[in-house]
Amino acid sequence: MVKSLKIVVTGASGFIAKNLRKYLSEKNVDLISISRNNFKDFKCETKIISKNYDEKNILKKIRNSDAIIHLVGIGKQSINEDYDVINTDLTKHIVNLSKKGKIKKIIYLSGLGVSPNTSLGYFISKYNAERLVINSGLDFTIFRPSYIIGKDDLFSKHLKKQMKSGEIKIPGSGKYSIQPILISDVVKVIFESTYQPKFNNKIVDLVGPDYVPFEKYVKLFSKGVKTKIRKINLEDAYHDAIINSKSDFGIDDLNILIGDFKGDHKKLSKISEIKFQSVLELLQTGRLL
Repeated sequence: MVKSLKIVVTGASGFIAKNLRKYLSEKNVDLISISRNNFKDFKCETKIISKNYDEKNILKKIRNSDAIIHLVGIGKQSINEDYDVINTDLTKHIVNLSKKGKIKKIIYLSGLGVSPNTSLGYFISKYNAERLVINSGLDFTIFRPSYIIGKDDLFSKHLKKQMKSGEIKIPGSGKYSIQPILISDVVKVIFESTYQPKFNNKIVDLVGPDYVPFEKYVKLFSKGVKTKIRKINLEDAYHDAIINSKSDFGIDDLNILIGDFKGDHKKLSKISEIKFQSVLELLQTGRLL
């Protein structure tokens, strides 16, 4: 039996956080949830709305928490939102708040493919954030997630939007693979990492058991729906991403998609001892969404 836990969640209004907060609430965790935007709160939850994550609004309420789960991040840059400001600088601020508030552990969601050798702006910002967490002196777990799938996830919403238009576009060959993981498994793993010492001071790939070519995934996802699947020239896809902020794929969406990154699911399985669901199996039986 897990003792009563006090857990802080940042980025509370996001897709992962909504599912995680619901799960933690059902486990009767004492929750402190922070977001820049308003959100509906669950039972056992203290809600904090803070545009800049101001210390004076937050520190007193989060003091002596068992863990802080830092979920704020952006995957697409604009003139208003910058990778370094959101992914790196805010993480530095959260690390400092955690130390001042004597929080026992920090859990950070990075990205599959992050490494010291990357040349991709998004990954560089995540890598720098990882270093801040590792060097904080706090117990930590860093998760590097692949595509996280569930009700209202951005990846599936993007495919559904294309299906409604009657055509799904596949950039390039479609032979590059993805390793999707279900949100229901993700929240279980993150919860475990808040109290299980075996997760301490580890970087773990947050990936599902299936490593599947993107073209195959799209065909299964759109099975039973009258939708055309069309491969588009990769150069055209990048050109559109550069000149059109409303393009189907952003530049880094394309970089991540065709990056063909493969995570270590066996390590995740061994540490968590969770029986992971296969996204492919759910797609094949039509029970995914």
